[in-house]
Amino acid sequence: MPEFLQFLFSGLTVGAIYALIAVGFTLIYSSSDVINFAQGEFVMMAGLIAAAVLGAEGSLLIAAIVATLAVMIGFGFGLERVVLRPLLGRPVVAVIMATIGLAAMLRGLTPIVFGSGTRGVFLPIGDEPIVIGPASLPPIQVLGAAVAIGFFLAFTWFFKKSRMGVAMRAVADNQQVAQAMGINVERYFALAWAMTGVVSALGGIIWGSMLGVDIQLALVGLKVFPVVILGGLDSIGGALVGGLIVGIVESLAAGYLDPYVGGGTKDFAPYVLMILVLMIRPYGIFGRRQIERV
Repeated sequence: MPEFLQFLFSGLTVGAIYALIAVGFTLIYSSSDVINFAQGEFVMMAGLIAAAVLGAEGSLLIAAIVATLAVMIGFGFGLERVVLRPLLGRPVVAVIMATIGLAAMLRGLTPIVFGSGTRGVFLPIGDEPIVIGPASLPPIQVLGAAVAIGFFLAFTWFFKKSRMGVAMRAVADNQQVAQAMGINVERYFALAWAMTGVVSALGGIIWGSMLGVDIQLALVGLKVFPVVILGGLDSIGGALVGGLIVGIVESLAAGYLDPYVGGGTKDFAPYVLMILVLMIRPYGIFGRRQIERV
């Protein structure tokens, strides 16, 4: 039983961090019906920026966080204005291909700008494990889970209580009706990309501290993809639930199956679960069911 609880708590903390990055997918899909295939590259870029600032002599952690947030928010705004806004009204596949091209470009440019070596994002949290009941967890996992939960609470308040949040929900529900009601749809598209920049900045700092930062960090986007499919591409709450489920599945697979097969099961177990869920609910656990009559 203690072994199971160790795997369970470890999976929950990692799953919460997955969910934080998954929100980036959900924000873009909810507002524009587009899947951002460059989300992993956004996280990689944010981690490299944080590592570069922290590597400067005399720099402070708060400076690295502020700089990373500022750059990623500005990048989100600029990307939507320069690249994606001209594609409004075009087939969705055109925007999807634009995000795929952006991902390839970022993977190619970041080694040129930041170098190809692995950088560290060193946070002043120590290495002493944190004991929660029978489980012993790395401090960065606990910190990451706490940041993710805090972000989700703030996000919930924003969408339910603020005028901008209500407007974003209206745009996500029906763009034509929102525009007819006087809502500037383009402005809220840009806001969604900027908020994706915030999510990427937080994810890049946390994952960079856990794993180090190099071009391989972009693969976190693929690891998070089952999260958004499971929870539902258009559901913020689904991203959280999906992240926790994927984290638990990975942890249990690594703990109980890897000793028998030699490792690697946690890398494909979430995809097996994703396929099984899609066979029953093609739109995800909390995704909206869309029916088109012709």
